[in-house]
Amino acid sequence: MILVTGATGNIGSTLLKELHWNAAGPLRGLTRDAARAVLPEGVEAVEGDFTDPASWKPALEGVRSLFLLSRLGPDADILEAARTTGVEHVVLVSSITVHTHPHLGPARENLEVEQLLKASGMAWTILRPTQFASNALMWADTIRAHATVHAPFAATALPTIHPADIAAVARIALTEPGHHGHTYALTGPEPVTARQQVEAIAAALGREVPFAEISREQAHARMVAVFGADAADAVLDVTGGDVNDELLRARDTVARIIGTPARPFRQWASENIDPFR
Repeated sequence: MILVTGATGNIGSTLLKELHWNAAGPLRGLTRDAARAVLPEGVEAVEGDFTDPASWKPALEGVRSLFLLSRLGPDADILEAARTTGVEHVVLVSSITVHTHPHLGPARENLEVEQLLKASGMAWTILRPTQFASNALMWADTIRAHATVHAPFAATALPTIHPADIAAVARIALTEPGHHGHTYALTGPEPVTARQQVEAIAAALGREVPFAEISREQAHARMVAVFGADAADAVLDVTGGDVNDELLRARDTVARIIGTPARPFRQWASENIDPFR
């Protein structure tokens, strides 16, 4: 039995489809609202709250492999619940910033979760993706309103990753041998700037989308209400304010593991254009 957390999210929903298509055996998807969750036919929807591991401990019964998103709840308790119910292997989604920006608070927190997993006694595979292509959804309201997209660091190009590629790697790590004890840095196939992302969305829409660069200070003022001051600073550092060669480098990890090239941002835009219409 494989349990996928975040079953209706950008990664989890695609991962469940991949596992289902590849006949990976019994599958469960963990979600906050099992009654409303739309999962592939045959996938068991189970309900649980990340902030309360005891609420979804029954979902772990009989599970041997677990797909886990980092830092959505008390990770020490989650991992202990997994260990005590007999989970043998955990595929953890962490962040590339553990490697590229270890001094930042969110990166330190992700590293702590990685260390907890490694010390748990369960087999592990750690995925460290870079910026998600789906982060562009934060512009959806603005683009639907035919307003101008404002973003800082317009010339900074990051190797943004399609969440489906994270799911594809996770599926292989969960079902094929040779991935226990490995940490994979995952990126898209090429660096892409915020301006280029907006251009790709505009191309998929078939209309112009105005774009304007703003300063870090202006962006910070907009982000504080959502992220808080410290987290906003961390996000701005890794999206252009404090980048380094390791963060900017496109890797071939996805292609090596799944056997096909990583998907470019323009593909994500064309596949997910409806929220921008």
